Amino acid sequence: MEILVQYKRALYYGLLPLLLPILAHAQSASLIEVSGKVTDQQQAPLADVSIQVKGTVSGTITGKNGDFTLRTRTKLPFTLLISSVGFQPQELEVTSLGAHLQIALATQTVLGHEVVITASRVPESILRSPVAVEKLDIRAIREVAAPGFYDALENVKGVQMLTSSLTFKVPNTRGFNVPNNFRFLQLVDGVDMQAATLGVPLGNAIGPTELDIEAVEITPGAASALYGMNAINGIANLQTKNPFKYQGLSIYQKTGINHVDGKDRDPGLLTETAIRYAKAFNNKFAFKVNFSALKGTDWVANGLTDQNPQSKATANPGFPELSGDNNPARDQWSRYGDDRQARQAISVQYRGKTETFNVARTGYLEKDLIYPDVRNIKADASVFYKLNDHLELSYGYRYGIMDGVFQRGNRIQLKDVTVQNHKLELRGDHLLVRGYILKENTGKSYNLNPLAYNLDLSHASNAEWGARFKDALQKQLDNNADLVTAMQQARAAADQGRAEPGTPQFEALKNTIVNSNKWDIVSATTPDGAPNGGAAVWQYSTTYHLEFQYSLPQVKWADVLVGGDFRRYAVTPDGNTFVDLSRPLDERTVPDKNGSFGSKQYYTKYGAFGQVTKLFLDDKLRISASARVDRNTEFSARFNPRVAAVYSLADKHHFRASFQNGYRFPALFEALSFLNNASVRRVGGLARVNEGIGYLENSYTLASYDAFTAAVNADVNNGMNQADAALKNRELLQVANLPVMEPESIRSFEIGYKSVLLNNKLVVDFDAYHNSYKGFLGQVEVAVPTSGPVGSDAAVLDMLTRSKQDRYRVFTNAKNVYNSYGSSLGLTWIFYKKFTLSGNANYNKLSDNPAPDLFATGFNTPAWVANLSFSNRELFKNVGFNVVWRWQDKLYWESTLANGWVPAYTTIDAQVNVRFPKLRSTVKVGGSNIFNRRYVQFAAGPTIGALYYAAITVDGLLK
Repeated sequence: MEILVQYKRALYYGLLPLLLPILAHAQSASLIEVSGKVTDQQQAPLADVSIQVKGTVSGTITGKNGDFTLRTRTKLPFTLLISSVGFQPQELEVTSLGAHLQIALATQTVLGHEVVITASRVPESILRSPVAVEKLDIRAIREVAAPGFYDALENVKGVQMLTSSLTFKVPNTRGFNVPNNFRFLQLVDGVDMQAATLGVPLGNAIGPTELDIEAVEITPGAASALYGMNAINGIANLQTKNPFKYQGLSIYQKTGINHVDGKDRDPGLLTETAIRYAKAFNNKFAFKVNFSALKGTDWVANGLTDQNPQSKATANPGFPELSGDNNPARDQWSRYGDDRQARQAISVQYRGKTETFNVARTGYLEKDLIYPDVRNIKADASVFYKLNDHLELSYGYRYGIMDGVFQRGNRIQLKDVTVQNHKLELRGDHLLVRGYILKENTGKSYNLNPLAYNLDLSHASNAEWGARFKDALQKQLDNNADLVTAMQQARAAADQGRAEPGTPQFEALKNTIVNSNKWDIVSATTPDGAPNGGAAVWQYSTTYHLEFQYSLPQVKWADVLVGGDFRRYAVTPDGNTFVDLSRPLDERTVPDKNGSFGSKQYYTKYGAFGQVTKLFLDDKLRISASARVDRNTEFSARFNPRVAAVYSLADKHHFRASFQNGYRFPALFEALSFLNNASVRRVGGLARVNEGIGYLENSYTLASYDAFTAAVNADVNNGMNQADAALKNRELLQVANLPVMEPESIRSFEIGYKSVLLNNKLVVDFDAYHNSYKGFLGQVEVAVPTSGPVGSDAAVLDMLTRSKQDRYRVFTNAKNVYNSYGSSLGLTWIFYKKFTLSGNANYNKLSDNPAPDLFATGFNTPAWVANLSFSNRELFKNVGFNVVWRWQDKLYWESTLANGWVPAYTTIDAQVNVRFPKLRSTVKVGGSNIFNRRYVQFAAGPTIGALYYAAITVDGLLK
């Protein structure tokens, strides 16, 4: 921890000169008082209106009669910022004391007045943002046609949302989509929500409750120049309510139902309860607390698409009858234990000759391996103290526990996963200093693939099962059974005595396996007959993060922003997913006498950035230049620049263009993993993980191995000796020669146009981009011979026998450069009174490369996605509605777990809300996918149906 101590000292002594002038100024100014009243244009008093001194943290809110009193040490003259949801913000200059201010706010029925922070890390008009940015403010969040605010992100322009579980959703923009998205950054009040070892963003797991969310900003595309690591595809920035501004007690209760058709499970009840309380004292000290609990019945992944159809060489292409459900080598999306690791070549006498058939083990369906019920409980508490008019100090703590299913290289049942976050922040006029700690514990989680694999092995080893299958198949064929029937009977005979779902034997075996962390399998069972292999996912990590940013007020010719950050991950070795790499190779997965698997593993990065923004041509042209340098201790430093320009024509038409370069350092799992999964070890791509193993330089690609095996089997069936057939076809084996891992990079060009027309009733928002990815990171499976180096006769003969090969799935860089491009168009039109039409169309495409790469990169993004919304926030007095139609084009999904076509789908969401102002309550009734058109979003993902709900919110009690 010495490096952390040194960094804290450097931060303290580096920022102290910046703080002293602010503190001195604050102490020298005398306290003054300003009072007044805020009403609407009909003179009705407005409560909870924010009154803030511009450029400071000093402010207050109006009481129930619209009155306010503000005390500040800011010298006259100063400007007040007056804002409230649903009203146009105002600025009022205060030049003298004594007057009781009378302020009337106009209802905001026009568009384009949002202020955003994420795009440039400083407040700016959304119309003049240098890059595309979308925002859901507090009013939009209340009125979304979705069960919750996080679900509503799916309808935002440019966003693709993946639902892995009822409790687990992951957004992405502009392609290369995966359920655990390393390339898309999720922030909650500035805190990165990425769970370090799981490698998945938990923004909706421990993030804001439904009552505490104030706004969501999404910036699609690269943002590495300002945010560094993990921000090359975009950012979602979730902002919560400040207790000085939003006070009182609020209660939220939602009840819903899904699985209404009973096809996957019986209809299930969903409940979500949330409570928020906030209080401020003398506008000096404030606190807030939040609690929420969600329970429900999860969606089910039940896709049975065969990834190894009869036509493939790895199946049985010479026998057309062995197709569809009769394919003995099938590898289905949502069945585990039936993949290539459990596939065998079975040779029998058939029709007077030796025939070799590829046969997979039976495996188990996902629905039989997971828990049907899920929950998400989260709580947070924060305290805020205004040191003076220019500095505010805050501390926050978040805790979340969740269940669900998420997808990485396999599907993983999350059970009792806990995440904790401590954050300390100092915020001033021009200064932000933030430090936080994120702790992760995966609880009782487990991986479905080794679970299924070990369930089968507990019945019989692969060799034993194959021998039973072969004997039974030969007997059936000798008795003149047709090939399909013979295969079915042989499988039944080989599976005789297997643990079947729903039986006590199955539950006992499953419980034993999911409570064992040993995935390295020596034998099928221990000497006493118990299962030898495990499936538990026990991972523990701590993330330490420090950052600061400072805008330089002393620079008058431009707006200048500088900043820096430091991050360190500390991972406790579990002897399975993460190991102590300093240990000898044969001791990495073996605990010592104290049960420890060695020393903690560290992964560190740090960086600094600067940004200069200047106005030209009578403030019509805004040019900003950003530059960031990032260093990961495993790699050399990387430089990330961004240049952007915005030109505003007649205050209505805003044109923008930008170029930026970005890098992504490998995530923890990509860099350091050492996981043996169903006899294939998934390993990080760092050179030090490869030491003593040789999978980078001494291996064959799996694609060439498959071609080699098919050719050998064909020659053997024609009467050739197997060893001779192997040596004859040796040229088919290709040496992998994997590169040592390097950071992934992107070069991004973007243009855009945003305008406000028809007397501020129509907003047009268009953007187009071109991205070029170099060194794209992914996984490739290779076979390492154990008897000799690649190219030797011994190595070739090793490829005939699975036990003479070591298999590794390696994170490495693609050889090709990948170019993607696309555009989005969004329209919002208040066409009659408060009736609003809004929608967007999004296009994304990946250019073809002339030569195949080491692995499938998985663009995983539909060419077209469209949304259309029809709404009126006040159809009648206190009654509003919203209806959203969404369509997504078909796409081909590629991943290490599952591949295949995902069909196009259409959904309709709707809600009606009724407000009861005197009761401070709102009732919302609605549904997502209201016509229950079942769909999947990605290969091996869950089937999603309708969810109907009713919710009541009571807001602002006990003020």
